[in-house]
Amino acid sequence: MSKRYEIASLPEIPPVECPCGFTHRAFTDLPEKTASIHLVDIKKDSRVHYHERLSEIYFILEGEGYMELDGERIPVRPMDAIFIRPLCRHRAVGRMKVVNVPIPSFDPTDEHFDD
Repeated sequence: MSKRYEIASLPEIPPVECPCGFTHRAFTDLPEKTASIHLVDIKKDSRVHYHERLSEIYFILEGEGYMELDGERIPVRPMDAIFIRPLCRHRAVGRMKVVNVPIPSFDPTDEHFDD
């Protein structure tokens, strides 16, 4: 019988560069592709982007800044959560540490830029 759970220590996963800084991604390789979780160090204003298929939940852990959502700048601070639906143009602005939960699991082919 296989395990019915997975455990990941996000800080121990090697970071990869992303449009807004660096991210530690877990559960992206699970066969069911239900969701993944990312610990993101936002070091710069990210590029506006969108996803055609996936939704995202951003949970602000540290820092302050803005989420730009379909052109509207919303101030965010620790303990704020933002649910982003498919096709919403978005980006993080400022220096923050966030948990990002893509649903279904993050797929790099579903990250689109207008410019």
